[in-house]
Amino acid sequence: MPEAPVIAARGLGREFGTFTAVRDFDLDVQRGEVFGLLGANGAGKTTAIRMLCGTLAPSRGTVTVAGFDMVRRARRARSRIGYVTQRFTLYGELTVRENLRLQAGLYGVTGALRDERIDRALQRFELTEPAEDRAARLPLGYQRRLAVAAALLHEPDVLFLDEPTSGIDPLARQKLWELVYDLAAGGMGVLVTTHYMDEALFCDRLALMDRSRVIASGTPEELLAHPVASPPIEVRSEDDARCAAWLARDPDVHEVLPRAGRQRMRLRNGVAREEWAARAGEEAAGQGLPLRIDTHAVPELEDIFVALLEDQEARQ
Repeated sequence: MPEAPVIAARGLGREFGTFTAVRDFDLDVQRGEVFGLLGANGAGKTTAIRMLCGTLAPSRGTVTVAGFDMVRRARRARSRIGYVTQRFTLYGELTVRENLRLQAGLYGVTGALRDERIDRALQRFELTEPAEDRAARLPLGYQRRLAVAAALLHEPDVLFLDEPTSGIDPLARQKLWELVYDLAAGGMGVLVTTHYMDEALFCDRLALMDRSRVIASGTPEELLAHPVASPPIEVRSEDDARCAAWLARDPDVHEVLPRAGRQRMRLRNGVAREEWAARAGEEAAGQGLPLRIDTHAVPELEDIFVALLEDQEARQ
């Protein structure tokens, strides 16, 4: 018999007055799984995660976490949940160690066990050196690690991370994701919200949210296999800025998405790709802007997300 999901939501919805923040939200997360909730800011991710971890009551639907009914027994369930919010909510005037001692006490972890877990957390999250520094003076990446360390002192079954890498540098993002993998490898269920498309590929499974609802879910490989009506074209040149401006003026170009050293673009519906490439290459060369055009660029997750949004709009 398969093990029950560590997080299970069915039909969750939440309104604030006449505004619907989340609707018809279904989700399963297994132990040892990193599940990503992906979407633009304002899509409903934070509202969804707050309902899942019991800090916000749903207007409708059911949700269980670590076997607890989060609508009826959220308080009891919180001993099995770790939750890291978007913003740093620990005490800036306290040191790293003092914050950990305080959080341990709130979870009922005291005495020798508290000291043992704090020492282990300081080592695991590379916080030993700044242990006596005030939290407010830490770089943002260290603050994120401290917040995760504090959320794990009571050894929960589930960890919720709401936009954990927002605003931190690439190296700090990498270190944080390595910690997430380690936690999942130890059997913890991890739910991460993010608006970074590249981070979605780090997850075992994903749900894509837009305007309060999940529009697609699956593994990264399953989502990347979704058909794209207008596949991307990549264009390279010696002058990125001029190339982007030139493409933006082309009436056959639907959108241009700059990347490092290249432009990813889509044509308007009905425009033949190879014919456009021949015409555009010749015209640009005539203006002293030689282009290297790849009409068979592999769709990225952002391309899939755009295609899914357009599919939704076409059905409405």
